Amino acid sequence: MLEKIVHVSGKSGLFRMINNRADGLIVEDLANGKRSFVPGRLHQFTPLESIGIYVTTEEETAPLKEVFRSMLQQLEAQPLPESNAPDTKYKEYFAAVLPTYDREMVKVSDMKKAVKWFGFLNDNGLVTTEDPAESTAEEGQ
Repeated sequence: MLEKIVHVSGKSGLFRMINNRADGLIVEDLANGKRSFVPGRLHQFTPLESIGIYVTTEEETAPLKEVFRSMLQQLEAQPLPESNAPDTKYKEYFAAVLPTYDREMVKVSDMKKAVKWFGFLNDNGLVTTEDPAESTAEEGQ
């Protein structure tokens, strides 16, 4: 689901990694489809697949793809907070979709970013409830 999708520091939006070069990445803007070279000396790249949300259980983090799956499964019962909603709405929302999130470690700004990314990816059909690894394993049997 989140393979090859990256956040680029200093740039708004999300990008799909097209090619890797020694001095940076060639990326495609998911919003407009434009491709560009982004130099590694000016920007940091964070694959969404590597991001997790701190939780209070034995695991240290919940992978973002699992958080997005939970958000998708509960979308009707728990609609996304508006971008201008008060911080308390974001905290209530996260408590509903990820009850074990660490209330001390997870900042509201992190919640807002996760909700924004999820909304964008979901609107573009890039969030599913399936795990590609599981579906591949089932096909092989």
